[in-house]
Amino acid sequence: MPQHLTEVKQRGLSEIDKVEREVRARLNREINYWDARAARLREEERAGKDQRINAQNAEATAQRLADRLQKRQEELARERQISALPPVLKGAALIIPKSLLAPPIPTASPRKPPSFSDDPAARAEIEKLAMAAVMAAETALGNLPKDVSAEKRGYDIESRDPRSGVLRFIEVKGRHADGREVIITKNELLASLNAPDKFFLALVRVENGFAHSPVYLQKFFTRELGFAETAVVFDFDDLARLGRAP
Repeated sequence: MPQHLTEVKQRGLSEIDKVEREVRARLNREINYWDARAARLREEERAGKDQRINAQNAEATAQRLADRLQKRQEELARERQISALPPVLKGAALIIPKSLLAPPIPTASPRKPPSFSDDPAARAEIEKLAMAAVMAAETALGNLPKDVSAEKRGYDIESRDPRSGVLRFIEVKGRHADGREVIITKNELLASLNAPDKFFLALVRVENGFAHSPVYLQKFFTRELGFAETAVVFDFDDLARLGRAP
């Protein structure tokens, strides 16, 4: 809008300047004519000559023209005050992806293991075992881990090195041995981008109630998140191959 307003002002003011020059030139020419005519008529009246128009009428005509010039200049001054009106919302649209409205299509290959367990209790148990494995790994390193998962900071564990006081921010992702995918939320990805040297992604495989040793990753995500992205899905094994022991 500011750029458009500037363009409109430039065109409008240029046109107003042109009109003002022409109006002033024409009316000043007529005012000067009638002022001069009034002076000549006054001289002739003193000399006793008869005229069809007297000096008083000529002076009145010159004054009317001067008043008209002043009024026109005031109008043009108001026209120079070009400003933008507030935008008016003419309509709105709600866009819903077709996939959210269509019924789910049954899978043709049910033998594939699911990425996530449908049982909330099983998922909670996997997450609990994964957290315990990472807490134990941090303690073994001599750090002081603290569970902050309930605070929704974008990571689950805040681990402090008691020697240097340096904090490590650890997001824990536990998956069943058959799980293929891991979902990392926008909040977690932003935390990793904001503190790339302190953020760790810990991957833990859980099998038959036993948590394997965690695999740590850093700087696994470097691109800017899209406006509408709420999470990114990764392949668990692909990420694990990039990681290392704590």
